[in-house]
Amino acid sequence: MAPKRPLENEETTSPPRKQRGGFKVGPDNLPDGTWRRKVIKIKKDLIHKAKVKKSYAKIKAQELSTITEAAVSSEVSAAAPAQELHPERQAMLDAPREDTPPPRTSQSFPSRQTTEKRRNKKPGYFEKEVAFAERKKQEQEERRKEFERREKEKKEKIEERERFRKAMAKARTGGRNGQRKLGRESKVLLERVQKLVGGS
Repeated sequence: MAPKRPLENEETTSPPRKQRGGFKVGPDNLPDGTWRRKVIKIKKDLIHKAKVKKSYAKIKAQELSTITEAAVSSEVSAAAPAQELHPERQAMLDAPREDTPPPRTSQSFPSRQTTEKRRNKKPGYFEKEVAFAERKKQEQEERRKEFERREKEKKEKIEERERFRKAMAKARTGGRNGQRKLGRESKVLLERVQKLVGGS
């Protein structure tokens, strides 16, 4: 079937639009409680922010219009012919000034180094923190050196002990007749005694 044609006497206007009910933040069927209050709070915050934005845009537009009006009026006044100055004022402007400062000598100019120092000197926002970091770094370096010194001492003692053990083992091995080498053993023991006496 063909679609019906509208009658000529009927108005061919579109049906009235439905009025929108605003925007929605959360579901409609939330029960009263924490969630519903949170949704309502979010919605109020959004509405408030939108109003603030709108008022800010209005104020900004007003400011821009006043600025443009002021710029146009200043251009118009600049384009207008300049008025002549009063003869007395003109004379005052033409007269040499008496309170002009004396010409600068080479001594009055600051040296190049001081100006560079001033220019290169940055404000010390973090001077305390930098000093603290430096102190920490120094302490860490001292600890590292102390650790290395102790490790070196430990290594030397271990090497000396090993050397002494080898020397004693050599001295204790039997000689030609299976006898101990007392001369060698005594040298090693004397060395050890001297170190103990010298150390304490």
